[in-house]
Amino acid sequence: MTNWLPNLAAGKGPLYVRLADQMEDAIMTGHLPAGSKLPPQRNLAFDVKVTIGTITRAYALLHERGLVSGEVGRGTYVLPRPNGEAANDPVSASLAGTRPFVAPDDKIRFDSTAAPDVGQAEVLSGLMAEITRDHATDIASYTRSFPRQWFEAGADWLACNGWRPAPETIVPTLGAHAAIMSVLTVLTSPGDKIVFEHFTYSQVSRAAGLAGRRTALVESDAEGVKPDDFERVCIQQHPKMAFVMSTTQNPTLATMPVERRKAIADIARRHNVWLIEDNLYGALTDSALPLIATFAPERTFVVDGLSKSVAAGVRGGWVACPPHFAQRVRIAHKMMTGGLPFLLAELGARFVLSGEAARIRDLCRREIAARVEIARRDLAGFDFRSDTFVPFLWLKLPEPWLSATFKQAAYNDGVLIDDENEFKAGRSEKVSHRVRLGFSSSQDRTEVSRGMKIVRRLLENGAAGYDSVA
Repeated sequence: MTNWLPNLAAGKGPLYVRLADQMEDAIMTGHLPAGSKLPPQRNLAFDVKVTIGTITRAYALLHERGLVSGEVGRGTYVLPRPNGEAANDPVSASLAGTRPFVAPDDKIRFDSTAAPDVGQAEVLSGLMAEITRDHATDIASYTRSFPRQWFEAGADWLACNGWRPAPETIVPTLGAHAAIMSVLTVLTSPGDKIVFEHFTYSQVSRAAGLAGRRTALVESDAEGVKPDDFERVCIQQHPKMAFVMSTTQNPTLATMPVERRKAIADIARRHNVWLIEDNLYGALTDSALPLIATFAPERTFVVDGLSKSVAAGVRGGWVACPPHFAQRVRIAHKMMTGGLPFLLAELGARFVLSGEAARIRDLCRREIAARVEIARRDLAGFDFRSDTFVPFLWLKLPEPWLSATFKQAAYNDGVLIDDENEFKAGRSEKVSHRVRLGFSSSQDRTEVSRGMKIVRRLLENGAAGYDSVA
């Protein structure tokens, strides 16, 4: 049992948050090494002169962050870092999120939403043979020219529900993430604040933090970002940019109605806030809703790519920029990535312009829909959000499961899933008691069903015999 004690006079916020923060720091620096037994709650409450309720809430917060695990009758213990990472590397831990950096080979992958395998290899090999034949010199050198078809392809792929960007506003990129970071570095400076929802594609917020930007969190509900809270954040924190997913948000699957999209556009305009609209998952759906860019074209950057709907390994992406920004974003992309490989850019363009990307997207939608039906069948009776053509669901955990504890239990039973902490854009006290199950990277439908049955068994058996905050 450790003799470590916190100093609750230090730090900010409620006592239980200060306690959890200090314990997290002690775990990351090795003062509370993996395997250490934390003091019994009643003893620690006596030692630091707080109520046992404060200690209980702090321990629960550590559970949610995936830092400790409790067992009935044995107490609460510090968990090892993923893949045996050193506990004294808090920088790496803060950047990596909650996923193992290298996924184990013996687990069912429910932690990825890359496009499913529907026979892309045959198409890829044919297109690459054409490119190597037609551009032998180009693929052997740095990219010095940017053929017009690269921009036409981007305009075609980003077009959505009557909105189509002009080719001259397009920047081809190494995937959607690179597109987002290129825009972010052009329009903001170190120290500027970027608005994110509490739960979102947090790799952007972590990358933004690495680039010196700060996070401003905005409230959202089942219909996406709340306009009144977005305005509050704009007034109080003066952000320079907001990252939004207006259709089938990751991980909550929220979709903004038209009036809310208009409101977000109007608020951004009034407060001079730039918008990045990520439509990666929206492009998979049957949504007929207009993009936010329709209402605020002068300040919205629209991003999409091939990773979720065609082939993640191609690293194909595009961003449509407001007028006069494309050249700046193109330069930023080169500085951030080292440059766009001719082979990948030409491959992405040919995929789209040949019609093969649209055909494969249709095949992927069908395969995803079949897997969604499996998930809905195998998890029938439990509370989750799903969309017919989106390769993940957002599962509500029954009492007394905690998100991080359930993730560990699933891992122990052979399934990799994402807990809610993976999607927290910043240090947030918001708790949803949910996990995301992404099932497009599983080998086949049989494996999807096998993984879902494992998840169901855990849900039905409950956490009583597995874990406790005692």
